[in-house]
Amino acid sequence: MTSEITLFVNPTAGRGRGARAAQPAASALRAAGFSVRTVLGENAADALTRARDAVEGGTGALIAVGGDGMANLALQAVAGTRTPLGLVAVGTGNDFARALGLPIRDPAAAGRQIAESLKGSRLRDVDLGEVNGTWFGTVLASGFDSRVNDRGNRMRRPSGRVKYDLAMLAELAAFRPVRYRMTLDDGETREIEATLVAVGNGSSYGGGMKICAGADLGDGLFDITVVGPCTRRTLLRVFPKVYRGTHLSHPVVSVHRAARVELVADGLTGYADGEPLGPLPLTARCVPGAVRVAIP
Repeated sequence: MTSEITLFVNPTAGRGRGARAAQPAASALRAAGFSVRTVLGENAADALTRARDAVEGGTGALIAVGGDGMANLALQAVAGTRTPLGLVAVGTGNDFARALGLPIRDPAAAGRQIAESLKGSRLRDVDLGEVNGTWFGTVLASGFDSRVNDRGNRMRRPSGRVKYDLAMLAELAAFRPVRYRMTLDDGETREIEATLVAVGNGSSYGGGMKICAGADLGDGLFDITVVGPCTRRTLLRVFPKVYRGTHLSHPVVSVHRAARVELVADGLTGYADGEPLGPLPLTARCVPGAVRVAIP
């Protein structure tokens, strides 16, 4: 592997943590003998073009500095290639990094870990989800959770997770269960009424909410968590359990496993890794070993 690697930076991640994190991460990588080139980009599309150019040009690794949004953008450049991905997780959620057991909000430690992993070839091929040519590492959300994401993205204040807590409370006032048509693999299409359907390649979203607590990045399958129709009171009782993953035992919740999931519903937008995918219907497939990641 070449010693020339690329640092892929989101300067706005975590209210500026991305820009501040780039330097200690780069210093740790250079101290380990790597030549580091930094890619910023004027916007997401320009940054992705530059990252893809680096991958096609033979960079030894693409190191994403930011949160899950930046990790998701990096996945679009490295998925399906053999270029290793490193993560310096300094965003709000960092769920993909959590699933991989990587350092969180410690850019110097993350830089050292990536350097050691690359030098020692400690690389792991992990699964990714794919929807219409877009890759994701953690969870595809649809239903109550995606509407919370919609509302939170429209709110200018406050920032961070508090914004999404307020968005959740606002959505509770208006939310009604949704009628879905769900098809798993090539099986029978099921007509279900649900509060949400979450398709998990990884186990968590939203900064540690273990919505698909049993998901495994290496089993070639999604864990699909269906929260059935429930009252606001039940949802408020169940929702805090998501942080421990204990919500899965509640009678209103069911879990399915499949390599391919088709979801059809009216009026919903799908989100994956916190990024909008577009309106349903959507079909997601789990692609085994789609990305190579530097691990501890």
